[in-house]
Amino acid sequence: MPTNEAEQAAMHRALALAETVRGRTSPNPAVGAVVIDADGRLAGEGATTAAGGPHAEIVALRGAGPAAHGGTVIVTLEPCAHTGRTGPCTEALIAAGVARVVYGADDPNPEAAGGAQRLHEAGVDVVGGLEVHAAASGALRPWLHAMRTGRPYVTWKFAATLDGRVAAADYTSQWISSAASRADAHRWRASVDAVLVGSGTVLADDPHLTVRENDVLAEQQPLRVVLDRRHRLPDDARVLDAAAETVVLDTAVPQFAMKALYDRGVRHVLLEGGPTLAGAFVEARCVDEVVAYLAPRLLGAGPTALGDAGIGTLADAVMLEVESVTRLGEDIKVVGRPRWTDQTAGD
Repeated sequence: MPTNEAEQAAMHRALALAETVRGRTSPNPAVGAVVIDADGRLAGEGATTAAGGPHAEIVALRGAGPAAHGGTVIVTLEPCAHTGRTGPCTEALIAAGVARVVYGADDPNPEAAGGAQRLHEAGVDVVGGLEVHAAASGALRPWLHAMRTGRPYVTWKFAATLDGRVAAADYTSQWISSAASRADAHRWRASVDAVLVGSGTVLADDPHLTVRENDVLAEQQPLRVVLDRRHRLPDDARVLDAAAETVVLDTAVPQFAMKALYDRGVRHVLLEGGPTLAGAFVEARCVDEVVAYLAPRLLGAGPTALGDAGIGTLADAVMLEVESVTRLGEDIKVVGRPRWTDQTAGD
């Protein structure tokens, strides 16, 4: 049976619920779920909790209670059919007496896939693919990418002048972007699993790499990661304080760093390093999204946002598919995704 308006509306709600837990669920996906009772009324809703806690479907079923029997569950990702830190969501749905499950994206994880088939075999009506583009390009995008490629999704974030400078000729850089852009950058940090820089950035700027809300440390912090192949990180660097966990990796190779972080359960990395590190990640095709804050200033000299990326001619330039352009105070924020020619790096 095709979906109806109530299920469409419930999926939109489930997508919004998934957004509320971005950066808080890895290595599990950020999923939202809604339960509609047999009479078409909202009975329960929920989103995936931190690793080891209940998945979105379980939270929503608990909220619905007996009203889930004979009802419909709308969920952004195909329910899992395996036992990990928690039991299979499929079995919980079957036990609750759900009559119908409507989901967005298929689960590409070979260990967890097969949920739709299991539900169908148990007599549950199953429909997949509802708002699949919205689901796959929303809170699920980093996790889906990680499952398909075996490495975290990488967002490269930088602030620059309109002529592309990230600092002046004397290397002063605070503050190129506006207060609105800096606040937005902290929201980005809050939505990822890890923030990554090189030791050069630590030596130059001594960043804290934490999430702050109105200058107050947020309760939840991403993992701080420093690539330090030459062991230059000073013992008193702010990134080594107790405000958040920090990992120092003895490598300058993006692929090695990504493998190490993936093995730690990291699925989304925010790259905040300087031009050299950014160039290395672009050359290695380890950038999946670019977030640029462009300030209405001109410097004419000083380091540029992107260092050597192994691009020698205009024909080899990395093209970006621009997803959004917005105003933040006096600044312009541009979000784009590289169109790699062989598509092996993207999702």
